Amino acid sequence: MTSSSDTQRAIQAVWRIESARLIAGLARMVRDVGRAEELAQDALVAALERWPESGVPDNPGAWLMATAKRRAIDELRRGKLLDRKHEELGFELEALQGSTAPDLDAALDDTVGDDLLRLMFVACHPVLSMEARVALTLRLLGGLTTEEIARAFLVPGPTVAQRIVRAKRTLAEERVPFEVPQGEALAARLSSVLEVIYLVFNEGYSATAGDDWMRPALCEEALRLGRILVGLAPQEPEVHGLVALMELQSSRSRARIGPKGEPVLLLEQNRALWDQLLIRRGLAALDRAEALGGTQGPYALQAAIAACHARARTPEATDWARIAALYDTLVQVIPSPVVELNRAVAHAMAFGPAAGLPLVEDLASEPSLRAYHLLPSVRGDLLAKLDRLDEARAEFERAAALTQNNRERALLLERAAACARGVAPS
Repeated sequence: MTSSSDTQRAIQAVWRIESARLIAGLARMVRDVGRAEELAQDALVAALERWPESGVPDNPGAWLMATAKRRAIDELRRGKLLDRKHEELGFELEALQGSTAPDLDAALDDTVGDDLLRLMFVACHPVLSMEARVALTLRLLGGLTTEEIARAFLVPGPTVAQRIVRAKRTLAEERVPFEVPQGEALAARLSSVLEVIYLVFNEGYSATAGDDWMRPALCEEALRLGRILVGLAPQEPEVHGLVALMELQSSRSRARIGPKGEPVLLLEQNRALWDQLLIRRGLAALDRAEALGGTQGPYALQAAIAACHARARTPEATDWARIAALYDTLVQVIPSPVVELNRAVAHAMAFGPAAGLPLVEDLASEPSLRAYHLLPSVRGDLLAKLDRLDEARAEFERAAALTQNNRERALLLERAAACARGVAPS
């Protein structure tokens, strides 16, 4: 006999798997993402009330969808609103109620891909702030609770809740259509979706604040969303490029953290710990991006850089000249001070620290990098390699004061201490 606690865990697992499809399908019908989520939550409450006694149904996703649709129709009947939509929903419900479980599956899956893609475009709509897009995407498509999102980003729960409420209100007020954009609008809107997914991944891969160097759950969620997007938009090269980049970077996860949770830098990592399956998947995704003509896309270019590292069995075998050339292209495609800084590192590795240092110096007065800890960190590295240890120590201390990540701060202070002892940090 299944215990109540087992049923509760099963319900939570079903919700995590089915919630995005459920909300997406409901949003297509009611044309309101906020109301669709409320209807989905109502169906979850119904499951929590009934399934402990009746057991989890054979097709839980279909059960949740049928329950949510009934509630939507009841609302329409009570309010005597949207007669046309009422008829459409009533017809769909009759079809569902008169079907067997396999037919329920077919009804749900019929447009689920289109619905999920529409939901991604709505959740990542440029009318919302980036913080709101991230929170709403993780809530609607990731099935994360407000508390889980707050913990992941180290912000108060009420702050996240407010972002989500405001985001849904903004979407309703702006009457953002529940649709996949067409024509010229598609590229810009797709770029926003990719940006949100990669921002989630990056926050997991190199946490900007807190005690942990990485937050693997965020990386996994971003990669899951990216893989879903590949299935929904298989002809978009930059979608493959982003997935390739995340797969290749994820392959290094186990090697990036030492036994005490301390960060391990790329050139010091044990490459035997790199995940070869993720590397193969990443390289295959990069091949697909290139086959679709996406070699010059920003994510594909970054994936090509990551591929250079993945293919090198030792740090010395890394093709730094190719990486430098790829960064030369990338900075033309997405010009930004951060990309310029990464380009400077690549040139230093390919042609020596004396070649990279002037490129870093050129960025010293860049306003957007004034509080960016990696600028003095990189400058410190290059100065140390040039045996200018006093200057390097000051740069590492400055970088340590700027970072909000405690693990990273400890590493930077160690490097500063090494310089103070007259030893260039490795």
